[in-house]
Amino acid sequence: MKYLLAAVLLLALFFIVIMVYDVNRFVIPRYQITSAKLKKPYRFVVLSDLHNKQFGKDNEKLVAAIKRQCPDGVFIAGDLITAKPGQKTGSAIRLLRKIAETYPVFYGQGNHEYRLELYPDVYADMYDSFRKGLESCHVEPMKNCHAGLPEYGITVYGVEIERRFYQRLKTMPMEKEYLKSLLGDPDRSRFNILIAHNPEYFKEYEEWGADLVLSGHVHGGVMRLPFLGGVISPSLRLFPQYDGGFFEGKSGRMLLSRGLGTHTLPIRIFNPGELLVVELIPEK
Repeated sequence: MKYLLAAVLLLALFFIVIMVYDVNRFVIPRYQITSAKLKKPYRFVVLSDLHNKQFGKDNEKLVAAIKRQCPDGVFIAGDLITAKPGQKTGSAIRLLRKIAETYPVFYGQGNHEYRLELYPDVYADMYDSFRKGLESCHVEPMKNCHAGLPEYGITVYGVEIERRFYQRLKTMPMEKEYLKSLLGDPDRSRFNILIAHNPEYFKEYEEWGADLVLSGHVHGGVMRLPFLGGVISPSLRLFPQYDGGFFEGKSGRMLLSRGLGTHTLPIRIFNPGELLVVELIPEK
C-alpha cells in the first residue's frame, strides 16, 4: 500500500511540475500559407487568450519575442483580459502600447471583452476603462468591421458573435445569413483574414468567404495527450475537434492558437502557451 501511495504522490508531483513549467512559458510555432490572391509576402504574429498573464515584467519576454519575428503586423484573436469583477486590465494595455508603437495591431475581441461590455451591472466601468486604455494606444477593436491591406491583396475582418454561441455542453446552430448580416459580403478576389475567437464555427466562417480564420478560446484543451490532443474545451466538451493548430477546409484554412494564459484555474499540462508566426506567400 505504501508503495502505491508513493507512486501516486510521485505522479502528482510530476504533473504539478509540468503544469508550473507550461503555465510560465510559450513556444513559437511557424506556419506558411500560400495563395494566388496575395500580391506580396506578409508576415504577422498572433496572440490569443493572454488573460492578463505576464511573461517577465510588463511582458518584456513576450514583446522581445514579437520583435525578433520582425512582423508586418500583430493580430489578436481575443481575450487579452479576463472578465472578473475588479480585475485590473493595465498589464494588457501596457503590452498593447509597446506593440502598437512599432506595428499595426488588428484586435479581434473575445468572449471576455464582450462580456465586460455586455454586463456593466456586473463589471461596473471595467469595459469603459479598458476602451480608454485601447484609445490611448490608438488601437480600435475590430467589432464586425474590416480593414484593407491593398498592397498585399489582403482584407482583415474582425467578427464578434453573440453570447448564445458560447454556451456550454452544446453548440448553437449559426443561421446561414448570420455572418453576412454582421460583416456583409467579402470581396473574394482578396485574401480575406477573419479574426473569430470561437473556432467551433470554422465551417460557417469558411462558407462566408474566409480564406484564413484566426481563432483561440480553447486554450489547447488545457491538457494535451498523445494521439488524443486537447482534453477539454471551455464548452466542457471532451477531446474537442478544434483544439489547436492548423485546420484545412474545402476553401479556407484556420489557425487555432492554444493561447498564452489561463483563467479560473492556472492549468496547462503538456500544453505551453503559443505565439504564432504566420508567413503569407503569393502562389507562383
